[in-house]
Amino acid sequence: MKTIKDADVTGKKVLVRCDFNVPLDENGNILDNFRIKETAPTINYLADKGARVILMSHLGDPEGFSVNLTLDKVKESLSQILGREIKKANDCTGEEVKKMTQSLLDGEILILENLRFNKEEAENNQEFAKQLAGLADIYINEAFSVCHREHASIASVPFYLPAYAGFLLEKEIVSLERVYKDPEKPMIAIIGGKKVETKIKVIDRLSERSTFVIISGLIKKEADEKKIPFILPEKIVAPTGNLSDFDISDETIELFKEKILTAKTVLWNGPFGKTEDEQYCKGTLAIANAIVESGAFSLAGGGETIEFLDRHGLTEKFSHVSTGGGAMLSFLAGEELPGLKALN
Repeated sequence: MKTIKDADVTGKKVLVRCDFNVPLDENGNILDNFRIKETAPTINYLADKGARVILMSHLGDPEGFSVNLTLDKVKESLSQILGREIKKANDCTGEEVKKMTQSLLDGEILILENLRFNKEEAENNQEFAKQLAGLADIYINEAFSVCHREHASIASVPFYLPAYAGFLLEKEIVSLERVYKDPEKPMIAIIGGKKVETKIKVIDRLSERSTFVIISGLIKKEADEKKIPFILPEKIVAPTGNLSDFDISDETIELFKEKILTAKTVLWNGPFGKTEDEQYCKGTLAIANAIVESGAFSLAGGGETIEFLDRHGLTEKFSHVSTGGGAMLSFLAGEELPGLKALN
């Protein structure tokens, strides 16, 4: 996979697929800007090299235009993080957008409007992909978290331009391959949340590589009710007591900590309780602190997990916090990700 440092970007229009799909409150204010911050090294590198930087992203899953899902607040947040002025287009294709990209000077940055205001993005429409590609000379994928989506800006634009991985995408792949290909043992995988049908494949794949796989009560409950078997049940560690509780019990906390503290590698995706309510955070916080205490190579990912770690000031204590949730699980399940396939 070619990376950003393999590209000659000076004076070139560089189209960067970012993931600025950040959590918002009811007024459209950004609740957590982790994904925005993670793109800063690539954007600064391009601007410092004299590239004419064109950023694109989706936000939410709108059906057509939505005033609450424009990238205006993202632009403000990114501008503060970078300490640079950023221009913004009111669309992502069309003559006006093309004029704006053509008038960019070396080192200037333009952000396009929400890609998903156009249904052609999620449809992977080739004409739409060609229009996006027509704005630039080079394509950079910096959006690992949506590499499992077969969308135009991810899976098709790279076929129409010289394509490279950004710093964040490269870092994600290196960290995930360390866990997927050659993890230092003992390895503990921790899969929280719910929806056993979407997670059974990755749980089974991880159980082949891990010493133990710790799962949430809701996943265990769903697996029992739907009679979904685990291929290596002897490696599965689930909460004791009521599997529907909003938090895990003290007994379960001790059980989980005992396993985690033996680890040399820990992978974590998904909370263990109703963590949006602070009174039910005890168990998930105990898991996070045990991972840090273990001194293991620690990889965490998923929107709720990122938000939880950020809220409790623990993000920097992990070896790597992935911007991807679904993409991370797909990668670890051995699935081919359309965004990575397109780059290769």
